[in-house]
Amino acid sequence: MENKSVSAIKPDWEREKIKRWWSPSKQLLKSIRKYQNIQKSSFFLLKYFRFIYVLQHRFWSIVTGAEIPLNCQLGGGLLLPHPNGIVIHPEATIGSNCLLFQQVTIVKGVKVGGHVDILQG
Repeated sequence: MENKSVSAIKPDWEREKIKRWWSPSKQLLKSIRKYQNIQKSSFFLLKYFRFIYVLQHRFWSIVTGAEIPLNCQLGGGLLLPHPNGIVIHPEATIGSNCLLFQQVTIVKGVKVGGHVDILQG
């Protein structure tokens, strides 16, 4: 078995890769990432498609029971194995390759470093 180390700085995008369609937490992250990419784009026609990602975000938010806003600051490689009850404030920052379990709340102004695991307390 390969022992793969996880960086606290460089995002491991493989962790967010969708391997099957019914992966609610990964689908939620995908909708957030796509929306944020469109917001950064200078191509004005793409901005009309953001509505699709807003709808996807709302759907997957309901399915997962998580409140993660579209404008939040999430580092790459985020894992949400049990996203039920996760709440992240839009002004919080999550570092690369973090792991958040169910019922975790990240409040305004909190900066979580890279490769941090947060469990329900």
